[in-house]
Amino acid sequence: MSLSMLQFWLIAIALLLLVEFATSALTTIWFAGGALIALICAVLGGPVWLQAALFVAGSLILLVLTRPLAVRFMSKGKTRTNADSLIGKEAVVTERIDNIKSTGAAQVNGQIWTARSVNPAHVIEKDEIVMIRAIEGVKLIVGKRIDSSEEETEKATE
Repeated sequence: MSLSMLQFWLIAIALLLLVEFATSALTTIWFAGGALIALICAVLGGPVWLQAALFVAGSLILLVLTRPLAVRFMSKGKTRTNADSLIGKEAVVTERIDNIKSTGAAQVNGQIWTARSVNPAHVIEKDEIVMIRAIEGVKLIVGKRIDSSEEETEKATE
């Protein structure tokens, strides 16, 4: 059992965990797990080459097998934020939307956004209420409001 390798793996684990806690990006935690496996090998008196091999293999196995589950668990219950949360909401057209003339604006949640029609051939008049379909850069992509009876017609014309 080499004391220097024990120290090396302990320091490696500590540094990798420190980086993980500082970033919380799920990038170095897997390597800390691999270092823990190598530390156990060092405690049991395994040779340095075996410790290194177990570090690499353990890290890769942990990364491949557990990262997708951890990412899914970490992002569970995450709500859409900022602009993405506007998709599906209604907005009021404050300036006539005409894609050909590159004009148009709409207000949502008290903010005025540049707006374009989801269908380039449609012109949407001021004061109409529209539904936000997407966001491209700083522009709302809007279309006429859809209720269940109009949904088929709207899809057919786009």
